[in-house]
Amino acid sequence: MTTKNLQPDDHDASQLKKYAQDFIQVYKSEKKKSKELRSIKQQVFKYADDLNKTIEELENVHRELREAYLDTVYRLVLAAEYKDEDTGDHIVRMSRYCALVAEKHGLPAMDVQNILYASPMHDVGKIGIPDSILLKPAKLTEEEFETMKGHTMIGAKILANSNAKILQVAQQIAISHHEQWNGTGYPQGLSRDTIPLVGRIASIADVFDALTSRRPYKDPYPLEMACDIIRDGSEKQFDPDLTAVFLDNIGEVIAIKGDVDRAENIYLTDADHSGKDRLLG
Repeated sequence: MTTKNLQPDDHDASQLKKYAQDFIQVYKSEKKKSKELRSIKQQVFKYADDLNKTIEELENVHRELREAYLDTVYRLVLAAEYKDEDTGDHIVRMSRYCALVAEKHGLPAMDVQNILYASPMHDVGKIGIPDSILLKPAKLTEEEFETMKGHTMIGAKILANSNAKILQVAQQIAISHHEQWNGTGYPQGLSRDTIPLVGRIASIADVFDALTSRRPYKDPYPLEMACDIIRDGSEKQFDPDLTAVFLDNIGEVIAIKGDVDRAENIYLTDADHSGKDRLLG
């Protein structure tokens, strides 16, 4: 074989040149795409950063609106019951007891939150009860007690027909928290599972706090006695399953009571500006 035969002919040289040009073109194209990809990547990062900032701003606005809403609810509750200086602590303790029972009973987090924020409105109907009955430092007569029962219906009317979920839950609690498991409660004489779950939860929390709190007509009951009364009320006044949940978690109930009582010693007696914070725990 001669050397001449080893040399590429004109056709081969042309092909090699074309391949080289194509390669250069592909390289330039890929380099351009890479540059474009880097630019797009930078834009995506910028959009993500802007989106995160927007979400954070929206969350701050949502939090402020939520806090303003809760503060308004709390102040309205105090306005309805402002004559009773113990009301602020009562609704904080009672609402946190409700949330604890709801959580331990296995309700979804949103339902727990709703009952926490709705339960302070359970006695809002007392705004329609005469002071002579509401503040009487002695046992009510039968006629006076019948009038007092009306606070459940008054509260239900005040809270009715709202599109807000929290107020819908509050309406259920207001009308049902004095119903009893055996059907002897008021105002509708409901029994067992016909009583809304939130009302059954609020009933236990409300009674326990009443037992363990000082009132014009009584001293607070000792913890053990209060627990015995709650236990004895199972299947009579209270849902037996919820009663068990409450008593099984009495340690946390006591901790909540301690937190609220300690906070009261720190905050000013003008509880309207502090109760919401304590409600949130």
